[in-house]
Amino acid sequence: MEKFFEFIEKVLMPHMTKISEQRHLRAIRDGIVSTIPLIIVGSFFLIIAFPPIPALADLVKPNIGKILFPFRLTMGMMSLYASYGIGYSLAKSYRLDGVSGGILSMAAFLMTSVPQAVEGSGWMLPMDSLGGSGMFVAIIMSIFAVEILRFLQNRKIMFTMPEGVPESVARSFEALIPATVVLTIVWIIRHLIEFDIQRFIMDLFKPLVYAGNTLPGVLVPILLITFLWSAGIHGVSVVGAIARPIWLVLLNQNMKAVTDGAKVLPNIGPEPFFQWFVWIGGSGATLALVLLFLTSKSSYLKKLGKASLLPGICNINEPVIFGAPIMLNPILAIPFIIGPIITGIISYGAMALNLVARPSVIPPWTLPAPIGAYLATGGDLKAVLLVLINICITTIIYYPFFKSYEKKLIKEENEEVSA
Repeated sequence: MEKFFEFIEKVLMPHMTKISEQRHLRAIRDGIVSTIPLIIVGSFFLIIAFPPIPALADLVKPNIGKILFPFRLTMGMMSLYASYGIGYSLAKSYRLDGVSGGILSMAAFLMTSVPQAVEGSGWMLPMDSLGGSGMFVAIIMSIFAVEILRFLQNRKIMFTMPEGVPESVARSFEALIPATVVLTIVWIIRHLIEFDIQRFIMDLFKPLVYAGNTLPGVLVPILLITFLWSAGIHGVSVVGAIARPIWLVLLNQNMKAVTDGAKVLPNIGPEPFFQWFVWIGGSGATLALVLLFLTSKSSYLKKLGKASLLPGICNINEPVIFGAPIMLNPILAIPFIIGPIITGIISYGAMALNLVARPSVIPPWTLPAPIGAYLATGGDLKAVLLVLINICITTIIYYPFFKSYEKKLIKEENEEVSA
């Protein structure tokens, strides 16, 4: 096992670190993460419009349309916001003007839509492509727009203003030629040739979205994230940059189903599935380990358990991962990987059999898991029960490894006292 971790540290870690810092993946990650506050707020309006208590549901029913406005203008347009964030982040990574990169990316994304004439209301954009379903289009158009901006500015193909002109004005004129090129190219492809860019990209990624909702599609991210964390690499940063667009598409479809009045939602595997039913206490489901630390005969583990309890309840587990430590620890890495896989299978099965409601809301990730699971599933008490069962299961899985590690630390502590 030590040789295995040595191989990971010397051979695998440098490559994984490079992937996590790859500028395009980092821009996608940061751009999408920047939309999370809007998504969370919009999600809560979805809960208000469809409360789990029948009496409240009857009370708000006449005003559902008005209540859903914030939801439709946040979650319903998250790809539009993400396009700006991705473009801004990618442009900044190239040391270009972030605002120009964000605006160009958002404009390129909007240009892939065809305005519809509505009698008496003028021209309107269909919102279906602005929500989660358009996330892959937003990503590709943002990268395209910023790369055009970089290509032209590196070759000095831009308007340069004289000294003394305010910087914001100078930046605007520098982006004039790139904006012309980007918008003209997209206009020719989408509106003159009438090639449906959105449909093409969405069809291209459809197999990935489908795969992300299967049991293997759920287990692979769990395995990769826990494996990378155990090797000392921030697993969510690497895997999340690739998987989060898929999770958001799945979440968007579930939210749409809720607003359409569906009793059973189509998808099991949006991000809240992992957050509330797998990562209980943080990646690796370490809340169970923290609870075991509280009972430890090792003074170090007991102190670590006390210090990590409150953060663990709020799904912050860096104190445990780096304090125990779990990374590069052949004893604790095994349950750290196995526990979430087992609870992932159990949770997926419970939702596939419709024993527990499927997630359709993103509550703040720092909530205690039972509360987060209750809100994420639209108020299903069985989701709370599933979380408690998963905590018990991960505690059982961690227990023999915890005792083995505790024995090792107690021996080391006794040796220090004797010395």
